[in-house]
Amino acid sequence: MKAVRYHAPNDIRVENIEQPRCGTDEVLVKVEACAICGSDLKAFISGNPRIKPPRVMGHEFVGTIVATGQDVSGFQTGERIVMATSISCGACLYCLKGWSNLCRELAPMGFAYDGGMAEYVLIPSLAIQNGHVVKAPAKLSAETAALAEPVSCAVNAVENCRVAEGDVVVVIGAGPLGIMNACVAKAYGASRIILSEINPDRLKQCETFGFDRLVNPAKENLHQVVMDETNGYGADVAIVAAPAAPPQQEALSLVRKRGTVMLFASLPVGKSDVSIDSRLVHYNEINLTGSSDSTSQHVIKALELLSSNHFPAEKLVTHRLPLGDIHQGLELMKRGEPLRVVLIP
Repeated sequence: MKAVRYHAPNDIRVENIEQPRCGTDEVLVKVEACAICGSDLKAFISGNPRIKPPRVMGHEFVGTIVATGQDVSGFQTGERIVMATSISCGACLYCLKGWSNLCRELAPMGFAYDGGMAEYVLIPSLAIQNGHVVKAPAKLSAETAALAEPVSCAVNAVENCRVAEGDVVVVIGAGPLGIMNACVAKAYGASRIILSEINPDRLKQCETFGFDRLVNPAKENLHQVVMDETNGYGADVAIVAAPAAPPQQEALSLVRKRGTVMLFASLPVGKSDVSIDSRLVHYNEINLTGSSDSTSQHVIKALELLSSNHFPAEKLVTHRLPLGDIHQGLELMKRGEPLRVVLIP
């Protein structure tokens, strides 16, 4: 079969490799579509020590089951599936508490196991046992269903923020995940979405999403805009989806008393120290939290959103390419042009 395999930084190859065989406790899936994640681009540019090469890349995929092992129950050939693709051990403290996304032994598809940038992907036994495989509705297009995993990460963030009906939410960073966070927050009842982004091209991409206020903080004072929009109180929630320290520091001043600041985007290793005004946290009783990955329950909710007529799923996929055009997709992402590039085997 044709597959995209990571060998080393700047060494990703489209290769013909042996199609995986389905074991007694595994499921074999024919891939319909696989999106390129920002983590795939990072691996291409600078590598990732978690990837053991050669490794088939891709974790944002959807496909149809073509074979099930004799020991597998609950799944049949012909069914369509997506995944919570960071596979948990099922036995550590965090797994036992239901926080499988925080498992001490997380083993992601495309990192520890061969992923979905291929014609077929083998679903490991542990993923099936621990509930990481989720059935997807047939009515969704392949491109839309492939968004279940990234949207599920935004669902996790928005739920950690406890976004409620009528909330004002500020999202800093209008990359693909920033926009997804804004869309999910709106779907969860936010009455106003203020989206901040210093890249004018990214900001222009947001114009069709119906967000209430778009702000370029290089040209406008974001703090003043938020205060003007909230009668001087501040937002209920600020989600920082920009991988930079200054927005994380500023976010504390953007929320009201008892507001929530969500650190969604991670900072690079060795450059993750930030200075915060602890008095703001103390006197304003601000909730400062983070979000990492997602569980199968978040994926289920993401599929519900993607199936809704009110969620702008069709706007999130901006480029569709054949599997063999992976390098074109990566170059597009380097230039910051797409929201999501989806590869079709």
